[in-house]
Amino acid sequence: MTSEQALTAYILRLGDNALILGQRMLELVAAYPELEEELANANFALDYIGQARMFYTYAAEREGAGRSEDDLAYLRAEHEFRNLLLVEQPNGHFGDTIVRQVLFDAYYLLLLEALTHCSDERLAEIAARAEKEVRYHLRHSAQWLLRLGDGTEESHEKVQGSLDDLWRYTGEMFAADILDDTLRTSFDGPDLSAISSQWLTDITAIVEEATLTLPQQQPMAAGGKQGRHTEHFGYLIAEMQYLPRTYPGVTW
Repeated sequence: MTSEQALTAYILRLGDNALILGQRMLELVAAYPELEEELANANFALDYIGQARMFYTYAAEREGAGRSEDDLAYLRAEHEFRNLLLVEQPNGHFGDTIVRQVLFDAYYLLLLEALTHCSDERLAEIAARAEKEVRYHLRHSAQWLLRLGDGTEESHEKVQGSLDDLWRYTGEMFAADILDDTLRTSFDGPDLSAISSQWLTDITAIVEEATLTLPQQQPMAAGGKQGRHTEHFGYLIAEMQYLPRTYPGVTW
């Protein structure tokens, strides 16, 4: 794989993360506990979908195979998606959703900040646009984690359980592969070891303020970056891809 091919694959993976998380959040439309949060969730989901479109459009242009952003989103098989396992986890109860958002957005924000300084100008521009949105997303979800963790005994217990359950999916974010290494060495991309250290510092501060406890060290789940997904993923993309696969070429 050349460095240019690695860059294209990396951009596509960024799109996968944004699309799958956006799809998960869209599943919650009309299911949030408060109307204000319902509107916020819908807007955040659309932010991620918008980011996915920018990444996919750029990846498709670089690929030069005649595929569109819709082709990349709706006409790829399960094993062709390279998103992190964390973003495909089910919404569960409200605490599960909030913990997933905090863990991912704290990482994603640091990644985007680093990408704004990469040598690929188009990728840096997309990262700069997305970074502003994700900064607000993290602030919002962190405030909810504080309310739940430092709330009632029941909310504290549930959100601590969410943190314990989802923690095993965080290691994959910082496990560098050939795409991460190529982006760092050839395009001045993110240093995942530095991001890991800052992420842990940021997450520790958020968790402690919420009167929660960081989980103990445990074996980490991985495979999403290589196209190996959890049992939940097939159901997610089956629903997401139903219309374009059932009615190929349909237009509104």
